[in-house]
Amino acid sequence: MYSFEEKLKEIEAALERKRCKWHLDAVTYIDYDDIKQVIMTHIYKKWHLWDQSKPIEPWLSRVVSNQFKNLLRNHYGNYVNPCPDQHLSDHDPLTCPICTKWRQSKKSAYDIKLAVTMENHIHEIHARRDESIDLDEATIKLTAKIQTQLNSRQFQAYKMLFVQNKTEEEVAIFLGFKTNEKKRSAGYKQIKNLKKIFQEKAKKIIEENDII
Repeated sequence: MYSFEEKLKEIEAALERKRCKWHLDAVTYIDYDDIKQVIMTHIYKKWHLWDQSKPIEPWLSRVVSNQFKNLLRNHYGNYVNPCPDQHLSDHDPLTCPICTKWRQSKKSAYDIKLAVTMENHIHEIHARRDESIDLDEATIKLTAKIQTQLNSRQFQAYKMLFVQNKTEEEVAIFLGFKTNEKKRSAGYKQIKNLKKIFQEKAKKIIEENDII
């Protein structure tokens, strides 16, 4: 029979392999090294449950995965409002006894547990769409306004670049732009000048009109 101490290196190696599976980096007061100590203590207490006629690796992997779930639940789930009716439209959390008890006993802990750092979640904040702005409607308004300030040829270039998402080279070829410079795409200077015009006009339109 193997003792816990005899398999310590294999246990530590199994925990290191699971490091990438730990997803609570936003909580700065606990890191994976702390988690390893908690799980190793748990493995020590449950050592008698390992069937030593079988390899230890699958058993360790299952124990570690289950402990991850338990720890995550303890940090979040144990503090969530348990009221099953909280999302109903006619539900009143001020008179509901379950919600009242939760506010008095666990809400403050729930708020603390859910606090995250900007450092770990800045990508989520940047990726989140601002629902207060209808970008599609703003694009339509801007396109309609800018059409009145461009000639037909310029507006065709604008539509191809910013509405139809054509490449600069495709627009230059369509408009018949050419270049004599080597290693330069056709009409790159003309397209550059057009984009500068579009940018200046769009900026002025946005400043003077209710576009966004």
